Order: sequence, then C-alpha cells, then structure tokens
Amino acid sequence: MNNQQYDWSIEPQSSLLDLKLKDTWAYRDLLWLLVRRDFVSFYKQTILGPLWFFIQPLLTTMIFTFVFGNLAGISTDGLPQPLFYMAGITAWNYFADCLTKTSTVFKDNANIFGKVYFPRLIMPLSIVVSNLVRFGVQFLLFIIVMGYYYFIAKADFNITWAISLFPLIVVLMALLGLGAGMLISAMTTKYRDLAFLVTFGVQLLMYATTVIYPLSTALENYPSYSWIIEYNPMTPLIETFRYGFLGNGTFSWGALGYTTGVTLVILLIGIVVFNKVEKNFVDTV
Repeated sequence: MNNQQYDWSIEPQSSLLDLKLKDTWAYRDLLWLLVRRDFVSFYKQTILGPLWFFIQPLLTTMIFTFVFGNLAGISTDGLPQPLFYMAGITAWNYFADCLTKTSTVFKDNANIFGKVYFPRLIMPLSIVVSNLVRFGVQFLLFIIVMGYYYFIAKADFNITWAISLFPLIVVLMALLGLGAGMLISAMTTKYRDLAFLVTFGVQLLMYATTVIYPLSTALENYPSYSWIIEYNPMTPLIETFRYGFLGNGTFSWGALGYTTGVTLVILLIGIVVFNKVEKNFVDTV
C-alpha cells in the first residue's frame, strides 16, 4: 500500500465563496512574477518606457485644463486647475485600470488556465498590484505638482486630517475595480461584446464622477441629474482624496460608508461569479 503523502491536493471547489486563500498565499511568488511580467511586457517595446507613467497624467491634465478649465470655464472650487484635475486623474486612473484590465482576465489567459493549475485569483490580484505600482508613480507626480503650487506658486490650499484616510481610499478603489472587473470578466466568457463595451463605458463613467468638476458644482448647477453623480461609488473616494490633500471637496462619513458597502457587495458578487465560471470557462472561451 502506498503511504506517500502529497503537499498539494487539487480538488473541485465545494463553495462559491471558497477563495482558497491558503493556496493563493502559497503561490505569492507567482503573483510577483506576474506583476513583473505585466510591467516589463507593457513597456518592453516602447521608446520612453516607464516615463509614460509621468507623461500620460501630465498630458491628460493639460488637456483637461485647456478644455474644461479654460474653454468650458468649469469651476474648480478655487483650486489651481492643474492640481484639481491631476488629483481626480490620479485616483480615477487606478480604478479604471484595475477594472478594464481585470475584465479580460479569462479571455487573455485562457491558454494558461487550460494547461496548468494555480489559484485563478492570482491573475486579477496581480493586475491590481501591478497597477498599484503605476498609481504610486503617478501619485508621486501629484505630490511634486502639489509641492510646486504650495511652495513656489503660493496657492491657497491646505492638507486636512482626511489625508489619514488615504490608505482606505486606495484599498476601496482596488477592491471596487477588482470586484467589478471579475464580474465582467466572467460574463465576457460568453458575451465577447462586453469587452468592447467596458472600455467605452469606463470612459463615459468618468464624466459621471467628480474628476473634471467638483461635487458642489454638480449639486448647484444640475440638481436633476446630481443624484447619478452622488450615487456613483467613486465620487466619495475622489472627493475625500481632494479634501484630504487639498482641503477642498465634499466629505461625508455617510457617503464613504455607502461606497464601502457598495464595494463589498460588488466584490462579493464578483467573487461568486468568478468562482462559478472558472470551473468550466475553458469550454466557453
């Protein structure tokens, strides 16, 4: 009789909520390898390489300042326009990248998933972590611009106690993008058109978030439609981000609690659907 003991036992999941976190932790080296792969492959054949981390938010800020600030004359609640837009862009880019890249996990990695076993959750987690590196670089750029306006341009803004909520804001943006991305990724295994709709939809969603205007302006000028912006779970995160670092924004514990609740619900639904689809997605992708 063979009494050999094995380190691993691959079995079908007994519960849709079983994340196999122990297995995920055991494969943490694979997580870091995937993060490195995403970083290297994305910039391997580019001339400027990682400099795009700086160039993209700078160009976007310049365009927003010219179009929405100068031409459209949209209020920034007294904040310097470039600083106001960069704060929104920095936060929004992290959420949008997590969502759009996670939404194609099954389609992009079908060959790998069909050949070798590892906890499938590793893939979307690696996307969230790799995007966190990009967010860190863009956040550093935001701090540099913030320092310029404070020490050299002598702009009128101040840091508030809400800056202590910054780690919570980052975690909520990551979990919201992760949950929504896993949900959409599971759906794209059968409905490929969703992959195109997500990219377009995320761009439209930005205009329903306080990236290019403050919440106070939306409430004052567009009261009939402001509820759409208020109930957007990203709005309290961006407003709290601005309020913490720039002292200007609409902060509310109730709104932040609402976003936390919505994020947890979307994450839970995303996990359930993701775990259900991963059992037989190879037959549909």
